[in-house]
Amino acid sequence: MEVILLERVGKLGQMGDVVKVKDGYARNFLLKRNKALRATDDNRAKYDGMKAELEAKNIQAKGEAIKVSEKIAGRNVIVIRQASETGQLYGSVSVRDIMAAFETDGVSLNRSQVLLDAPIKTIGKHSITIAVHPEVEIHVSTTVARSEAEAERINRGEDVSTRKEDQDAAAEALAAAGEFFDPEAIESQNAQRAEEAPAEEK
Repeated sequence: MEVILLERVGKLGQMGDVVKVKDGYARNFLLKRNKALRATDDNRAKYDGMKAELEAKNIQAKGEAIKVSEKIAGRNVIVIRQASETGQLYGSVSVRDIMAAFETDGVSLNRSQVLLDAPIKTIGKHSITIAVHPEVEIHVSTTVARSEAEAERINRGEDVSTRKEDQDAAAEALAAAGEFFDPEAIESQNAQRAEEAPAEEK
């Protein structure tokens, strides 16, 4: 189906462009949300008549969006989730979770504004694109962690999953060293017991 775009649509075109899209996408998204008109002769004439008004509204909305974007650009929100030791989440962080986190931080977003290609499934700091306006996109970040303390470590730049692996490796090295030096440890314990024994007899 051919449609006339009434606003900029990412990866599709600018306001006024006539583009060909799948029927389902046109009906269920573009037409339903008043982002486009069917490209009929009547609608082309209708668009020409409303073009100036649409452009004026767009300029005003874009100006307001820029002000909003300046307030939230670079902001980071924290989402606490349970995860395995390797950092894989038990579940995922969706657009709804990100919206809720920003809501808690005093920022209201629409579902369509959060551009997330796929749900987040790992611990760490993730960059998210927010389309405050069709022509104004900003980058924010979401730190997904098992606790507030872990979120602070991630935000300081620590790689918590690698750190965990390092700790495990260190623990294994200590255990191996303990086994290697075990006879000396036993001798040391025996000597200590021998020294303490007379004191106990007194």
